[in-house]
Amino acid sequence: MASKRRLVSEPQGDLAASFGKNIRLILRLVADGRVNPLLKLLPVASLVYLFSPLDAPIPLIDDALVLWLGNSLFLELCPPDVVDEHRTSLEPIMKPKDPDQSLGGEDIIDAQYKEK
Repeated sequence: MASKRRLVSEPQGDLAASFGKNIRLILRLVADGRVNPLLKLLPVASLVYLFSPLDAPIPLIDDALVLWLGNSLFLELCPPDVVDEHRTSLEPIMKPKDPDQSLGGEDIIDAQYKEK
């Protein structure tokens, strides 16, 4: 039986965080020597297209579509084990810190308060 197909980016609810995570992931994959050099041309070419004078009648939609398509294809065509390795190494960076874990025992002040 065929394995379940992985998603390019799983919905996380926070658009800015997932955007930043995907940018970091793409930069790491471009720098990785295990990724085919021809595949590395996809995100680079889509970025070059963004700044090129060639545009369709609706420039913003056209540029956004080319960026999305180039980066999505790049992530899909890269070796899955390399993508998963970089994705798991980025997880601690993007997870919010637990407030109880960040405070040491000496930082906690035991006090009472009154509401006015």
